[in-house]
Amino acid sequence: MIYQKITNNLKDLFDRSHDSHGMLVLELSPEKVLPLVTRLKEEFGFDLFLDVTAVDYPEREPRFDVVYHFYSSNQNKRIRLKVQVPETEPVVPTLTGLYGSARYLERETHEMYGIRFNGNDDLRPILLYEGFVGHPLRKDYPIDMEQPIVEYRKQVESGI
Repeated sequence: MIYQKITNNLKDLFDRSHDSHGMLVLELSPEKVLPLVTRLKEEFGFDLFLDVTAVDYPEREPRFDVVYHFYSSNQNKRIRLKVQVPETEPVVPTLTGLYGSARYLERETHEMYGIRFNGNDDLRPILLYEGFVGHPLRKDYPIDMEQPIVEYRKQVESGI
């Protein structure tokens, strides 16, 4: 089975593995993300980067889990990676060199949680407006916080 091959061949790149509802979950440190994902893609055929998000545990240190999901179209299998990052330095490497879709997926996680993706040169807001203060999916984000008013930008008229 593919999951057994992954755990045997990549055991030096992750700290812990377990099963979650039939899916392999690997827990690893930030510096091992790029080598592990590279091998998952090149050696094991995980050709689709499904998503990246974060989970906020404000009472825990490190505070955040960055969670990735990948899919192998040849094997019809999914895999989840979990990477713990501290609140003081919530940084993981970008996957834009391996998956083009990472450029946008990482933007959303950066915007909602404040996780930085080292090497992604385009972490502009994708869901919220520029000037929005804070990260709304963090559990300590004040739900009644008022945002600064930004000046309306007129759209450029197109000749269409």
